[in-house]
Amino acid sequence: MANVNKIDINGEKQITVHSGNSLLTELAKKNIFIPTACGGRGICGLCKIKVIKGAPTILPTEIPLLSEEEKENNVRLSCQIKASNDLVIEIPKEFLTIKETRCKCTDILDLTHDIKMFTFESIEPQTIDFIPGQYVQLLSPAYAKGVEEVYRAYSIASERQNKNMIELIIRLVPGGICTTYCFNYLKVGDNVKLNGPYGAFYLSDSNAPIVFIAGGTGIAPIRSILYYMAETNCQRNAAFYFGANKVKELFLLDEMAKFEKQLPNFKFVPVVASPEENEKWDGQLGLVTQAVQQNLKNVHEHEAYLCGSPGMIDAAIEVLKNMGMPEENIFFDKFA
Repeated sequence: MANVNKIDINGEKQITVHSGNSLLTELAKKNIFIPTACGGRGICGLCKIKVIKGAPTILPTEIPLLSEEEKENNVRLSCQIKASNDLVIEIPKEFLTIKETRCKCTDILDLTHDIKMFTFESIEPQTIDFIPGQYVQLLSPAYAKGVEEVYRAYSIASERQNKNMIELIIRLVPGGICTTYCFNYLKVGDNVKLNGPYGAFYLSDSNAPIVFIAGGTGIAPIRSILYYMAETNCQRNAAFYFGANKVKELFLLDEMAKFEKQLPNFKFVPVVASPEENEKWDGQLGLVTQAVQQNLKNVHEHEAYLCGSPGMIDAAIEVLKNMGMPEENIFFDKFA
C-alpha cells in the first residue's frame, strides 16, 4: 500500500496524497489544476508553484526552466516533484478556481491527413467561459493496457459566444498518448473531461496593427481571436501569415476568406515552403518567416501573436526583433 502524505496549501487547505506520483498529478486528483502545456513532461515550465517546506533537491530537468530568483524563492515545477513526503506549498489563488468540465464529443472533422477538429459540448457545468487565445487541458483516459490517464493542453479554437461548446484542433503525434486516444479511440457521443481555461495569450486592448504568425495547429487560438475580432467589429489592421510545408497541409481557407470579408482591415497570407510537383500554387513560397520579412512594413509599430512549434516560434521571434519589433510587443504560445 502506498504511503499517504499531507499537503498544506496556502495555509488554508490540507489534503492527503499518495506517494509515487508527481505533485501535479496528485493535485489534479483532488480537483486542483495547475496549468501545464506539456502534460507534465517537464518541458513547458508552466506548472510552477512555491514549495515552502519539504521540497526535495532541484532536479536537472528543472534548472533550465527556473530563474535564479525563482530558485531563491522556492519556486518549483510541480510535475517534477514527487509527493513522497509532507509538503507546505503556495499556489496562486486563481488556480484554485479552475474548474473541470464534463463534455460530450459532438463532431470530429478531418482537416488534413493528420489534423482533426474535435467539437465538445459542455454537460456539467453547462457553460465554459474563456478569453479567445486561452487553452484547456484534455484528459486522456487509460484506454489501453499499460497506458495511464494523462492531461494534454490544447488551444481553444472556437467562438467565445458559444459558451456551451469548445472546439480543439489536434495533430496526430506518432506514439502520443492523448493524440492516439483522440484519433483512434474517441468517438462522437463519448464523454470527456476538460479543465481550464488557462493562459495569457490573448489580444491586447491597444490599437497597434497586428501580425499573426502560425503553422499547423497553431491556427487554433488565432482562429478564436479572429472570431472575437469579428464579433466586436475590431478595426485594427491585421495580417495572418500561416505556414505549411505542402499545399495539402493548408486548411480552413474558406473560413479565412470569410474573415477577410467580415474584417475589412484583415489579410490572410498562406505560405507554402515546397509544393509537390502535382500541386498548383501561385501564393507565397518559402518559410513563413521569410514572407514576413518580405512583406511586413513599419514592424516597430506592430504587435505580434505567434503560435506553433518551439522552433518556428524561436525563428519568428529572432526575425521580428531583427526587423525592429520591441520584445514586449511579441506574444506567443509554444507547443512543446
